Amino acid sequence: MRTSPGAAYDLGYHVVWCPKYRPPGLGGRVKDRLEEMIRAKADGHGWEIVAVEVMPDHVHLFVKPHPTNSPSYVASQFKGFTSHHLRAEFGHLRSRLPTLWSRSFFVATVGAVSAEAVQRYIETRYERPQGGGRA
Repeated sequence: MRTSPGAAYDLGYHVVWCPKYRPPGLGGRVKDRLEEMIRAKADGHGWEIVAVEVMPDHVHLFVKPHPTNSPSYVASQFKGFTSHHLRAEFGHLRSRLPTLWSRSFFVATVGAVSAEAVQRYIETRYERPQGGGRA
C-alpha cells in the first residue's frame, strides 16, 4: 500500500507493447538499454517497477503508478521516451522502422490476479513454449 496526500492506493498495471510491424529486434544491447530506460522513466515519475521483461518482439511491464496517472498516460510515457532515445542510440532501429513502437498497447489493471501472479508470469515467459497466441 502506498500513500500520497489525501490518498492510499495499491494500483498496478500490466502493460504490453510491440515494435511497429513486430520485427524481432529487441535483443542484446537494445534489450539491456531498454530495460535501463524503463526503470529510469519510472524512477523519474516515482512509479514502482515490479517486473519488466523485454521479449524479442514485445515488452511486458508490471508497474505501480500514482492513481492520478491513467493507463494510456503510463504507456505513452514509456513508449515515447524509449522510442526517442533508442532510435538516437541505435541507428539500425532508425533505418529499419519508420517509428519504433506501434500505436497500440495492451493494459490490464492488476486486481483480480495477485501482483505475485503477474510477476511470476512475466519472469517465466521464456520458460513457456512459443506458439499459439501471442501476448
